[in-house]
Amino acid sequence: MVLQKFRPKRFPQFLLVCAFVLSLVIHGCLAGGNRELPTLRVGMNNWPGYMIALYAKEAGLFQKRGLQVELVRFTNQQDNIRATIRGSLDASFVPLWEAMQVDPGNDRPAYVMVADISHGSDGIVARSSVPSVKDLRGKTVAAKLGTVSHLILLEALQSQQLKPTDVKIKDVSNDIAVQLLSKGEVDAAVVWEPLLSETAVKIKGKVIFTTKDVDSLVIDGLATRASFAANHQAELTQLMLAWLDAIHAVDTQPDRVFASIARQLGQTPESVAKDYSGLLKGGVELNRRMFEGRLEAAKNEIVQLLKLDPRHRQVIREDIEFDRGPMMTAIEQWKP
Repeated sequence: MVLQKFRPKRFPQFLLVCAFVLSLVIHGCLAGGNRELPTLRVGMNNWPGYMIALYAKEAGLFQKRGLQVELVRFTNQQDNIRATIRGSLDASFVPLWEAMQVDPGNDRPAYVMVADISHGSDGIVARSSVPSVKDLRGKTVAAKLGTVSHLILLEALQSQQLKPTDVKIKDVSNDIAVQLLSKGEVDAAVVWEPLLSETAVKIKGKVIFTTKDVDSLVIDGLATRASFAANHQAELTQLMLAWLDAIHAVDTQPDRVFASIARQLGQTPESVAKDYSGLLKGGVELNRRMFEGRLEAAKNEIVQLLKLDPRHRQVIREDIEFDRGPMMTAIEQWKP
């Protein structure tokens, strides 16, 4: 009888408690499911090294890491990084060279990730009368001043102890450079693949230099504002984790990655793979090396090269910050 009196009093109360707890759990799950993921707006152009982000987005790698990423396309790199410095974007895929030339604003640029380093994708093609970089002395080279093409020319000249003033520069775009070289109006041109190899064959000339010949300063990566980097370390770390996931996919299932990018760009997987083959991948080892001193050294080298050749007429941003926090944290956390 004691048991019969005890159970009717306690059992309904127990059910009410369980129901209340269950309702809290369900409400929490629904609220969590409806919660919007933080969004990052990231600018980019069609450089092969940046295209890995297209795969990451299509494969849902950003979402798996708790982010929404909106990729905003640009044709002009300075417009791209300028939008980030002014606050219209959260970050930009941009060469280090370009980040160091962005217009002054209320903030300074911060480099937070290396996406790739040119390792043969860029170079100098010359007429048969110019068999080597040393033979450029007194010659005219087509290269757009103040761009990566100009940087490639300067590091090529430096590798052979030539001064910038040893050559004349025809300040033209990549496509125009090839046209002038084909017409014999310049002696050499700074271009990138596939134009580099194609032009050498077309004019029966020679590729006399590529970024594979040096520890290249053509470094591509992700830049943001210093204040944004300081206040959004967690989101940037998740972005780095997704990037490392994508680079791992390039290593383990490249056909799938290049097929995804090819569909989005209207190219063939073979052409995408070929374009990407001239780059050093921005994975764990490369980023560790870059943030352990190489980026700072590269900045100093770029500054010196620009000072030696003032024809670029650009303002050099020596105040660029290298924020290693998000990438180093991602490297510590990431597992294949």
